[in-house]
Amino acid sequence: MENEASILLNLFKEKGIDYTLYDHVPVYTSEEASKVRNVELKTGVKAMLVREKGTEEHFLLVDIAADRRIDFTKLEALAKVKHFRFATREEVLTQTKCEPGSVHPVGRLFGIPTYLDNSVLENEFVNFNIGMLTQSVRISSKDLLKAMQPDQVSDFSKQ
Repeated sequence: MENEASILLNLFKEKGIDYTLYDHVPVYTSEEASKVRNVELKTGVKAMLVREKGTEEHFLLVDIAADRRIDFTKLEALAKVKHFRFATREEVLTQTKCEPGSVHPVGRLFGIPTYLDNSVLENEFVNFNIGMLTQSVRISSKDLLKAMQPDQVSDFSKQ
């Protein structure tokens, strides 16, 4: 069985997407990742799994620039949901087969609807973990958009 990193890299190859692969020490936060990659924090992509409170199955993968936070009021209005919460560690593992902190931003590969915040597209190149805490990629934000095919692109983050 392929791991999530291999599945993502195969998608890049299928779509003709150029990427730079980085091997590094395990990183658990966006701040740690930007330091080991030697890049600005804002070029990182945080892929966060949220779940509609009170439901069993309504998950959403939310991708924002690493120097931003989710504005839950905007996200809930956009998704027409009363209340989202962050997924638990167990939910992240079950839904993505990835450790928290290593989830990549291409939710369709997990079968999860994905919302992309415009803050990610403000960068020419972006960096993110690829399903492992010890590997990251750098690709153009245009290529990320092509790989992701997000369900929604909008503004739902804040400083």
